[in-house]
Amino acid sequence: MAQQVQGVIAPGKNEPVRVETIVIPDPGPGEAVVKIQTCGVCHTDLHYKQGGINDDFPFLLGHEAAGIVESVGEGVTDVEPGDFVVLNWRAVCGQCRACRRGRPWYCFNTHNAKQKMTLLDGTELSPALGIGAFAEKTLVAAGQCTKVDPEVSPATAGLLGCGVMAGIGAAINTGEVGRGDSVAVIGCGGVGDAAVMGARLAGAARIIAVDIDDRKLDTAKKKMGATHTVNSRTTDPVEAIRALTGGNGADVVIEAVGRPETYKQAFYARDLAGTVVLVGVPTPEMQLELPLLDVFGRGGSLKSSWYGDCLPSRDFPMLIDLHQQGRIDLGAFVTETIGLGDVEQAFTRMHEGDVLRSVVVF
Repeated sequence: MAQQVQGVIAPGKNEPVRVETIVIPDPGPGEAVVKIQTCGVCHTDLHYKQGGINDDFPFLLGHEAAGIVESVGEGVTDVEPGDFVVLNWRAVCGQCRACRRGRPWYCFNTHNAKQKMTLLDGTELSPALGIGAFAEKTLVAAGQCTKVDPEVSPATAGLLGCGVMAGIGAAINTGEVGRGDSVAVIGCGGVGDAAVMGARLAGAARIIAVDIDDRKLDTAKKKMGATHTVNSRTTDPVEAIRALTGGNGADVVIEAVGRPETYKQAFYARDLAGTVVLVGVPTPEMQLELPLLDVFGRGGSLKSSWYGDCLPSRDFPMLIDLHQQGRIDLGAFVTETIGLGDVEQAFTRMHEGDVLRSVVVF
């Protein structure tokens, strides 16, 4: 029997979000209903609100979530009611050419729930990243539910669902940061700070955090593991990164902003044969121009990081274990906890750089 819950929708481009009654259908084959405990306020949700992803309004926002599986549909065997899960937005299919080649983190046929959640009048909702977790309950594909240790705080665990995993994975999985490497991270919001944390976890010797906000740089150094900081509002970041790496540039530069200007900085701040990782999400109208001779002559790798190239079933439990062992502090990303009606204000605080993550607690 369908359920009615409260959830946050973005009704139209740049309109204020509002709390509405959401209709959640019973789970069909391969689907699950999850009772949400916490959900982080991610910059991607703001992109949806601003129309920067697509125009399939109204959106049911929220995707960095943890909760308890309430019910499952026919054929679901990997999770069952009562399981504590982190939601992920790339449920792998197991059958596409990437999965068959043993690279499921690149799955080209990831899937979501087939049924639609709606408003009371029947208007179909587009769930953010196929999740829609600014709601008391949500409907997802069962493959989007990743079981983790229930002893961990839901507010901490849920952030693995997007930004923290994207950043850590950009360093470890995509950038393949190794022991003794030099790493620069451009943009020290939640994803960039997670990339700093990932570089430290991988054993990088020099980790240079770059941002235009001294508050963010302070956090990156004191809480996340950066060894050096550069304020790119007052200092040329390319020259600063080269100066801190013997004049050569960093072995790995991670761009966590998603803008052509900062991507060019990353490109020229890396060492010859170094690696650039783009994990910041650009908007559709952005264009990049680089001299093709420089692309050829500098060698190395230019990579995009999809969700930190993670495999949730492998990486989420591993990172939770490392957190519980005290090797990483995932709780450092939680700036504040808020209620469901506070999401609009949380977007403002995020835009102004006042928080790493606001987390909605149900």
